[in-house]
Amino acid sequence: MENNTKYLQPEHISTLANLELKAKLVVEGFIAGLHKSPYHGFSVEFAEHRQYMPGDEIRHIDWKVYGKTGRYYVKQYEEETNLKSYLLLDTSKSMFFQKDGIQKFEYASYLAASIAFLMIKQRDAVGLTLFDSKINKFLPPKSVKSYLRLLLTEISNVKSEESKTSLSSVFHEIAEKIKRRGLIVIFTDLFQNQEVESLEEKINQVISGLKHFRHKRHEVLVFHIFDPAEINFSFTKDAIFKDVETGDEISTQPWHIQKEYRQLIQDFTEKYKKMCRLNNIDYIPISTSEPFSTALTEYLKKRVTLGG
Repeated sequence: MENNTKYLQPEHISTLANLELKAKLVVEGFIAGLHKSPYHGFSVEFAEHRQYMPGDEIRHIDWKVYGKTGRYYVKQYEEETNLKSYLLLDTSKSMFFQKDGIQKFEYASYLAASIAFLMIKQRDAVGLTLFDSKINKFLPPKSVKSYLRLLLTEISNVKSEESKTSLSSVFHEIAEKIKRRGLIVIFTDLFQNQEVESLEEKINQVISGLKHFRHKRHEVLVFHIFDPAEINFSFTKDAIFKDVETGDEISTQPWHIQKEYRQLIQDFTEKYKKMCRLNNIDYIPISTSEPFSTALTEYLKKRVTLGG
């Protein structure tokens, strides 16, 4: 198990070249560790089965599974896909920031790829949207295994560009594009580059976009991606800080503003946490130094509540 679970660590998985292999090893390591978790028995093990329901033909019962679990399961066919899921991956310039560990986008892409791999394994239909200030790619959900490679190829081909973020307008546009109710999983640093001065107003704009998904009766899971330095502000020398999306620069002594900065970040995350909770949106702040099992467990908890 140790050989599998080491790939849940970002520093190990980043050494591999192929995104499909990365996703496979992350998921295998995650499943290997499930027997220690409260989710032991999650239907990853029976991805091609569903629980027997009155009216199902007895001849479809899998007696081997019954012998293993003491429960009646029947074969699940392709048209019985459980869930339609939509992965929304932020590709704006700020996502390519890196100081401690791996890039935020790199971390988000491995996580998105792993969740896509897990979804396909579960026979859920999964789609992908790549966005910054606009939608750059929109792939509708499908549940066939061959589709996974296309999704991962699109993620692998993303390049860092001089692009800003407009989360609220993009979320509103995507909400209108998605016609069938499903699970929206978002990977972003939640930086909203709109022409408003107030941080609170920027957050409210993003929440408005997220509420649009809820209005359409989607379930929403937000992974808020941080570089550890963005949380701890672990800069020790005089420095010039540059906004990667606007190009604005400021010269300062980090120790002089560290306390105020940390308080600002805390307020930033607490505001999102509060507003998401009020709107029944799952909000998960996560650092690029954390093992992927942290986020996959949060996804798993959500999937279980939706009938995983």
